Amino acid sequence: MLNRKGMTIIELVLVMMIIGLLAMIAMPRLGHMKDRALIANMKHDLRTFAMHQESYYYDRASYTDDIDALAAGGYSASANVTISVNEATILGWSATAEHSESLVQCNLFVGDASPVGAATLEGSLECG
Repeated sequence: MLNRKGMTIIELVLVMMIIGLLAMIAMPRLGHMKDRALIANMKHDLRTFAMHQESYYYDRASYTDDIDALAAGGYSASANVTISVNEATILGWSATAEHSESLVQCNLFVGDASPVGAATLEGSLECG
């Protein structure tokens, strides 16, 4: 009678193939996780930007397109996120957030500012 200890080479190859297949299934899902994190980062920065715009409006009765003016009030964007003010008037503003590692843009507009990008409802933050 054979006293068999361990696994044969065929069993090892089979296990490696199963692990490889599971990895192939999981990798695309993990790739999307990074995109989702970058979008969440841009949304957070736009919400913070909106809060600082409203604070600026409360103090000066007008919105600003000068990010440095908001920075004086404590606003700062996250690393690799750029906020661009598309329009700022007494009646409203619109802004776009971009991340250097993503192709997606997030947009937000408030008041009578023109809708921008994917944002079609006032105050609704949209990415696309």
